[in-house]
Amino acid sequence: MEFTTGGRLEVRITAADVGKRVSVRTLTGAQERVGRFTDTVGVLTAWTDGVLYVTRRDGVTVELAEAALVAGKVVPSTPARRRGVPSASVRELTAAAARGWPAVESERLGEWTLRASDGFTARANSVLPRGDPGLPLDTALDRVAGWYAARGLVPRIQVVPEEDALLTRELAERGWADERHAVLRVGALAPLADREPDARVELSREPDEEWLARYGRASGGRADAAWGVLTGGPSVWFAKVRAPGATGGAPGAAGGAAAIGRCVVESRWAGFAAMETAPEQRRTGLAGAVMAELARRALDEGASAAYLQVETENSAARALYDRLGFADHHSYHYRRAPAGLTEGI
Repeated sequence: MEFTTGGRLEVRITAADVGKRVSVRTLTGAQERVGRFTDTVGVLTAWTDGVLYVTRRDGVTVELAEAALVAGKVVPSTPARRRGVPSASVRELTAAAARGWPAVESERLGEWTLRASDGFTARANSVLPRGDPGLPLDTALDRVAGWYAARGLVPRIQVVPEEDALLTRELAERGWADERHAVLRVGALAPLADREPDARVELSREPDEEWLARYGRASGGRADAAWGVLTGGPSVWFAKVRAPGATGGAPGAAGGAAAIGRCVVESRWAGFAAMETAPEQRRTGLAGAVMAELARRALDEGASAAYLQVETENSAARALYDRLGFADHHSYHYRRAPAGLTEGI
């Protein structure tokens, strides 16, 4: 990390660089003659009252005393690129993921997108803020609250801390609580399909009753909305492995589905979701088989890169995706409106 010009450390950032990605060096024990350097990289969220607020890639905001600052500069965003992991910006991936899991109803508010799907998944029932809402923030949040209240939903905003650092901070200051932390991961598509075809995996354009029964989140009053989200998207494929002894009858009869998955293909991207395996069938390779057949179909349609989303605390799923070559691209979470904005919902 180079800060010097002609061998001298230089501070090349000011309060005017708030909102930009920066690299800063501070001195531990700034008032002492001898100290240690600490380097911090992230988005400069604020610079007020002698304190710099820098939000790192992991979403943690670090407070740095201006008096301890010995060097600093603006640095460009650098998307993940390692071990063949595809390169992409946060904006490209969040847009692709939103198109691959489309809300039943959406409306624009400036550069924000309000999404609703009768409460089926947070992704399809939250605001995607990719820019300026075109209104003062408090006015925009009131508009958001009213829009979701009219649909009987709690207002939520999906934020990427590194990309939406200032918004994330302002929402927190207004009492919007954080919840449902997750990571968007990316990987090369071809290695997923680098295995012999597995005849046990059935592919279809729509989920059947066995698939839906294994998924378990598309029943009841939200079934229509769930169907709209699951089958929406540019080119959607569903995969299923029948349980031993399954006959294709009603859900729950003779075993049903042992493993399922969904993949949506658009341009170079293949987005994987709804990966489920029956508890008694886990660690038998079925999840890998499902992903392989979906990947093979996505490759046939011209895709080359894969992405998926997984909750931060789902260690079992993260370990599986590690073995399949996926790497973290960026983290995100939701900000839920405070009680004052959700009364009556």
